[in-house]
Amino acid sequence: MNDVHTLALELDRVYKTIDRKSILQDVTLRVNTGEVFGFLWPNGAGKTTTMKAILGLIHPDSGTIRVLGKSLDEKTKHRIGFMPEQTYFYKYLTGREFLDFNARFYSLDGETRRTRIEELLDALALAHAGDTLLSKYSKGMLQRIGLAQAILHRPELVFLDEPMSGLDPIGRRMVKDLMLDLKSEGVTIFFNTHILSDVERLCDRFAIIHEGRIVAQKSVNELTEPLEDFFIRTVEENSERELEIR
Repeated sequence: MNDVHTLALELDRVYKTIDRKSILQDVTLRVNTGEVFGFLWPNGAGKTTTMKAILGLIHPDSGTIRVLGKSLDEKTKHRIGFMPEQTYFYKYLTGREFLDFNARFYSLDGETRRTRIEELLDALALAHAGDTLLSKYSKGMLQRIGLAQAILHRPELVFLDEPMSGLDPIGRRMVKDLMLDLKSEGVTIFFNTHILSDVERLCDRFAIIHEGRIVAQKSVNELTEPLEDFFIRTVEENSERELEIR
């Protein structure tokens, strides 16, 4: 087992029941500092509940969660970034105003805010739309501005929930390049996705959650078959096991 100080994220035997239904069962995860970690699931597997528990939006019934080596508190929250699957946007703001609004939550001074905002607008090919209202943005542009707000403050650990959703090939390439840049800077990325080819290209390790349980957790380099084949086989085998138990 890794020493806790080398871990960016650790879940240890996390359980959660909602409306008398067991959603998370003995969830144990280890995410190393500086790696890109893919979190995979079939529908209804417990992905959203896991994310909410990590971010402190719900509390597990039992088990422990450590983010950057400690329980999540206000100081730790300033060291992480989060891009939800469906970001809420203030459509009456321009892209630049939206990023500036979010940057103020991290007490960044004016010059730092302006410099960082322009860096990200350029990196995500949104410089031309910086003064355009978000109501005029396409879905792909909104996805990219949502990613920008998650990393404005240069977090140490970033949670990305389906960051490629709604992007065209060029947008996908931009996001992938940005993720690799973040990794090169030592940022840890926890990456929710159902696009298995992205996991193979971007991730160091991955886990599969099924029926509220972690059913696989391994390095991409350890795979002896395509990830799609491994994923389907793992889910099917565990589905059969669940039916036998019932």
